[in-house]
Amino acid sequence: MKVGIISGGEGWHVEKLVAAFRRRGAAVETYRFPALTAREGHRRGLYCRERALDECDALLVRTIPGGSLEQIIFRMDALHCLERRGVYLFNPPGVIEKTVDKYYTSSLLAAAGLPTPPTVVTENYSEAMAAFVELGEDVVVKPLFGSLGRGMVRVTDPDIAHRVFRALDLGRYVYYLQRFIPHDNQDLRVFVLGDRVVGAMLRQGDSWKTNIARGARPRAVTLRPAEEELALAAARVLGATYAGVDLLRSREGELYVLEVNGIPGWQGLQEVCPVDIAGEIAGFVLEELERRR
Repeated sequence: MKVGIISGGEGWHVEKLVAAFRRRGAAVETYRFPALTAREGHRRGLYCRERALDECDALLVRTIPGGSLEQIIFRMDALHCLERRGVYLFNPPGVIEKTVDKYYTSSLLAAAGLPTPPTVVTENYSEAMAAFVELGEDVVVKPLFGSLGRGMVRVTDPDIAHRVFRALDLGRYVYYLQRFIPHDNQDLRVFVLGDRVVGAMLRQGDSWKTNIARGARPRAVTLRPAEEELALAAARVLGATYAGVDLLRSREGELYVLEVNGIPGWQGLQEVCPVDIAGEIAGFVLEELERRR
């Protein structure tokens, strides 16, 4: 079996995945999105420096690097084409499109009846200011597309809201506002694979931002049944084969789904998790390929 891993470049996660697949006897190739070339008609196929991605039995999407709108659309188009040609995509491009868009994720979670913080999304400055009041004048403003906690701002003052929202207006950004849920600077990251939880960690920050990339500290945690069930339900709603589900418990004990990451990293989780996560992913993918034969 031939497995491909596509990303923005080599790194810790790619190295772990390559080693895990090779230990299981699979041939592994790594590819970079910026090197993608598509050909139709003559030598039809998708290539990275003359290596055909169509020849892969499975392709793992590790990261999609930032780029222009055209570059991102082309990369997603390429993944859709590979899926139509029978390559097993992990995660499928449709799932990536849902989970990379915070509004799309929030709307699907809410439609399924899963608890998620009250959210308002708009392009209009006046509507954003009204939403700031509606949400209790304590909101988290997030970029619609983003990760690792970058670009998130907590706003609690009307004058600051005015300045932040006007700045976003000048840049033609979308306002994505969520009610701030007091949570003692901690939340849960749950790693879902198929229909089970592989591992979880509690992330403890020095501020309300709890991303490991923002300096939060991981701690091993045993999930309560309700937490495990909610994480699995969130992944199912998004159709994710694997996912990093962020859960938050308020000071009053209410549980919320914050986000579902369809291209989750696990370096921080691996520090406190006894399970070899890359090995679990490799085993899952190879078993799925055997099942599809």
